[in-house]
Amino acid sequence: MRFEDIAEETELPELVFPVTASAIAVGAIATNDYETVHHDKAAAEATGVPNIFMNILTTNGLVQRFVGAWAGPEARVRKIRIKLGAPNFAGDTMRINGTVSRVDPATGEVDVAVFGRNGIGEHVGATVTLHFPERSAA
Repeated sequence: MRFEDIAEETELPELVFPVTASAIAVGAIATNDYETVHHDKAAAEATGVPNIFMNILTTNGLVQRFVGAWAGPEARVRKIRIKLGAPNFAGDTMRINGTVSRVDPATGEVDVAVFGRNGIGEHVGATVTLHFPERSAA
């Protein structure tokens, strides 16, 4: 993606992510999160939830993957502001959508508003600030 081709209100292509038990467990392990609610269904149920659920670091990674795949390798993530909502339980599907909310030609920055929904409701809301170094160097 070239900075010059980005416009406010541009919608990013939707990412459909199957929330599998494997994806949850692998994400937790990769982020050194060994809480049993992320890999042991009986332990999760003992806390009052119906199944294992995704940790925040995995969600953060999916948000970054979503925006990064759209923006391309020239973009750098400068900041991610993230808020979690409904848990991502195993067996559900998360749909991630995004819209460009700010383009700043002076700094080469772009903000993308991101929303991820599952069968319960909104799982994540985020704002990702990207920086395009070649733009600010000009």
